[in-house]
Amino acid sequence: MMTITKLARSCGLSRSTVLYYESIGLLQQPPRTSGNYREYSQEDLRRLKQICVYRSAGLKLDDIRTLLCSRESDAAGVLKARLVEMDEEIEVLRQNQTAILKLLRAEEFASRTEMITKEKWVSIMRAAGFSESDMMRWHAEFEKSAPEEHQQFLEYLHISEPEVASIRAASRPA
Repeated sequence: MMTITKLARSCGLSRSTVLYYESIGLLQQPPRTSGNYREYSQEDLRRLKQICVYRSAGLKLDDIRTLLCSRESDAAGVLKARLVEMDEEIEVLRQNQTAILKLLRAEEFASRTEMITKEKWVSIMRAAGFSESDMMRWHAEFEKSAPEEHQQFLEYLHISEPEVASIRAASRPA
């Protein structure tokens, strides 16, 4: 027999967690000693360890209750259902991750908007030996390989929407 503190520590839990599991029926209320202390058995320890295994697998307490009270064939259904839920949760997290990455890129992009203008970019390209037709070939390649980034780059240069549309249209193959 063991006390609540010993039971909780053997599973790496707090005393209040064990009491909570008792209050919701995951653990049976144990018999009490003459001094009114709870006395847990090895069976209680085994059950609590099983609860901990299920919790570490990400199962909800209601699912754990179902698993502890069901036949083996029912358990497989509960586990499969949780796996489907987790797949959906992972997909939502991936979408959130993508949205955050886009926000970070937008913030990074926005913080650099004052660095260069169309005029400055054109003068750099001319100084590097690019002719007007060289710049159009550069735009065409950019448009072909990364159209969304090309759009963002043109906007970054503070080019008006109509001019961006014109440059992108001229950059596409006929």
